[in-house]
Amino acid sequence: MEDTNDESSLIVIILDSNPMQRIVRRNPQQLTQCLDSICVFANAHLMQRAQNSIAALASDATKVEFLYPSQNSQMREIRQIDGQYEKFTQVEKTIKLNMASMVKSIDQNLIEQKAEPMLAGSIAMALCYIARLQREKPPGCKLNARILLLTGSLECASQYMTYMNVFFTAQKQNVVLDVCALDESMTLLQQGCDITGGQYLKLPQTEGLLQYLLWIFLPDPATRSKLVFPPATKVDYRAACFCHRELIDIGYVCSVCLSIFCKFSPICTTCHTVFKTQAPTTSKVKKKKTKA
Repeated sequence: MEDTNDESSLIVIILDSNPMQRIVRRNPQQLTQCLDSICVFANAHLMQRAQNSIAALASDATKVEFLYPSQNSQMREIRQIDGQYEKFTQVEKTIKLNMASMVKSIDQNLIEQKAEPMLAGSIAMALCYIARLQREKPPGCKLNARILLLTGSLECASQYMTYMNVFFTAQKQNVVLDVCALDESMTLLQQGCDITGGQYLKLPQTEGLLQYLLWIFLPDPATRSKLVFPPATKVDYRAACFCHRELIDIGYVCSVCLSIFCKFSPICTTCHTVFKTQAPTTSKVKKKKTKA
């Protein structure tokens, strides 16, 4: 039998903690319920194998912070709860204490000015963390890493290029991106899941979040092909124009920098390339031959 003790599985969980999300404004306790489900999901992943590891990030409209592992020395002195595995206690309490500290430090006025979530930046930070762990691995050891993003924010087409950069970076690093949309369906994140080979789920109801996390996102990508999942939705591969940041069906592409525009412009606003337009050709009138 093949020895697989040199393989480890890492899940980096990203939670969108932006208070401007509709589900959070409608029910402020929704963020706490999501956090409880994430802690159970993280411990379930650690329970599968001793080599498994976990990391958690939270992002709003202004910053991205690590919830676990924590850089705070006080978090390392968490006392174990009687009857609970020490690792589970550390993960659960560290995530919740760091999230509470992050929520208390939120500047509401600054959040309202920058309502767009930093989801692409969160994915980029997770990829950097995964790349560092892969470099620190001893020779012969393999790290199977994936990212799970939970968000209730709306579509943000203004970050189209940033999204595409992190999607193809994850594909190059063989990092699978999974997305759980808590509110509205998100086209760009759906494209990222399809590019990286991950699973995209528009949550039917938030009350069953934990059940969907354990059913859809807990199995590793190699095991998912043997399970029965909800039918996959058709991926909308429309691109966002660089002029109005809106998804378009047909547009104009710059031949130099590949920027996309919904209307023709003689000068590319991204790389300032000037395009030469050909004048319309005029048809010559043939002269009729006169008979002698």
